[in-house]
Amino acid sequence: MDHLTLEELNDADGKTFVEILGGVYESSPWVAERARADRPFSSVDALHDRLSRAVEDASRERKLDLLRAHPDLGEQTEMTDTSEQEQASAGLDELSPEQYETFQRLNETYRERFGFPFIMAVRGASPDAIQAAMERRIENSEAEEFRTALEQVHEIARLRLEELLS
Repeated sequence: MDHLTLEELNDADGKTFVEILGGVYESSPWVAERARADRPFSSVDALHDRLSRAVEDASRERKLDLLRAHPDLGEQTEMTDTSEQEQASAGLDELSPEQYETFQRLNETYRERFGFPFIMAVRGASPDAIQAAMERRIENSEAEEFRTALEQVHEIARLRLEELLS
C-alpha cells in the first residue's frame, strides 16, 4: 500500500476514496463506499470506527461474504498483496512440509465447521501461535466464532489503516 495522509484521503474524490480503502476490508470496497459520505475524518481511529460500523450494520450475509473473502492462512495460492505481506510477516510463507500439512488440515476442519476461513490478525505472530489459536478456536460455537472472526477482521483493517496512513 502507498502511504498518504488522512488529509489527502479526506480530500480525495469519492471514487478515489473507495479505491484507496477498498482493500482495507479484504476485497470489500462496499465498506469504504458506506463510509465515504461521512468525511472528513478527524483521526485514523474515527475512520476505523466508521468503517467498522459499516460492517456491523451490514446484513449477516454481507458479513459472511466479507469473512469468505479472506484467504486461508498458510495457503500457497493467489491472494491480495496485502494478505501475502501479512502472512509472510508471520512466517506462513516458509512453513515446513509438516506445518503446511497441519495448517491445511486445520483450515479444512475450520472451514467445514464454520463455513468461512480461519481469520486472525497474524502480523508478527509465529506459526506456532497461529496454529495454537486455530486449534483453540475450532472448539468455539458458531456464534462465538463468527463474532471472533469479525473482531479479527476489524483488527486487520485497523493495522492496514495505520500502515496506509502513517
